[in-house]
Amino acid sequence: MSNIPKKRIAIFGSTGSIGTQALDVIAANPDLFSAEVLTAMTNHTLLIEQAIRFEPAVVVIGEETKYHLVKEALAGKDIKVFCGEQALQEVASMSIYDMMLAAIVGYAGLKPTLRAIEAGKPIALANKETLVVAGDIIIRKALEYRVPIIPVDSEHSAIFQCLVGEGRNKIEKIILTASGGPFFGKKPNFLVNVKREHALQHPNWSMGAKITIDSATLMNKGLEVIEAKWLFNLRPDQIQVVVHPQSIIHSLVQFEDGSIKAQMGLPDMKLPIQYAMAFPQRIPNDFPRYNFIQPSTLHFHEPDLKTFRNLALAIEAMKQGGNMPCVLNAANELAVYAFLRNRIGFLDMTDVVEKTMMQIPYIEHPTLEDYFETDGEARTFAASIIHLYG
Repeated sequence: MSNIPKKRIAIFGSTGSIGTQALDVIAANPDLFSAEVLTAMTNHTLLIEQAIRFEPAVVVIGEETKYHLVKEALAGKDIKVFCGEQALQEVASMSIYDMMLAAIVGYAGLKPTLRAIEAGKPIALANKETLVVAGDIIIRKALEYRVPIIPVDSEHSAIFQCLVGEGRNKIEKIILTASGGPFFGKKPNFLVNVKREHALQHPNWSMGAKITIDSATLMNKGLEVIEAKWLFNLRPDQIQVVVHPQSIIHSLVQFEDGSIKAQMGLPDMKLPIQYAMAFPQRIPNDFPRYNFIQPSTLHFHEPDLKTFRNLALAIEAMKQGGNMPCVLNAANELAVYAFLRNRIGFLDMTDVVEKTMMQIPYIEHPTLEDYFETDGEARTFAASIIHLYG
């Protein structure tokens, strides 16, 4: 592997689930990768630990009140410390790194990712909301600056891997697999009583709280459907969702000759993270391997769109286009936040999203400013509905 030049990675969102696993990959491959930028929004304690261990050139703490704690802890080390939202964007423009791992959760990841693209940095994209909110602008910028966007989501990584070497061969459709989450097969009379601790117990994947709740409501799959449209330049009718409870097949591509390619493996986010960071090479690792005898059967089901209406709302937002996916995302972020604080029920999250989508004015061809305004309006309206729940 000595012929591969060492890649300097900027991990935006280093204290989250994706960020910490990316650092595990870097630690296991010190000849191939270094962590040059580490950022966190609020978790200063873990950010400090990571900075001491990996000695990046720069760290950024989003929450400005934590700045002095990080600065003091890293005093005497050759690490620059910055804080605040503006600093995230400025660091994204710096020349000190080769690839951004965009792993900031939610809408907050949009601006730094845009700045990195404008600086000509390849993006390993783990933040699906960036494409959900402003996919047209992100893809247009990526083409303009000739910047590759390599997906880290296991499903989109699977599609990306299936397309390598296919060049100009036409896609008939892609099939995104969904685990179904912890409540697969349940009906509304069960879901109405679901509490935070139940929804945070995912059967197959270890993820952060936001994405785990999104997985339980199938909103995560809805966001992935919208993301796939932009990543792979697809029409809405070319994207199918299939529930696959074992999470062994991560997604599939069907070509115009009817042939289907699938990417398989045990559910482990380190694999798509490593693949994105090392692309176009594949590098060895000691991750557990899938045994075809165990489990001996793989199952596939239609998603229940009547019970898990978030997926239906996301598909509708994708079909409408314009600023509607931005509205969907903003309302969902507020709703998940409220559910995690026991302010609304499990099924109420969908109601908040649906009512917000009906309220916010539709813009067919939004500018970046329109997206920022839409996001703010949707959050304000969603918060007003949540307030009514008490």
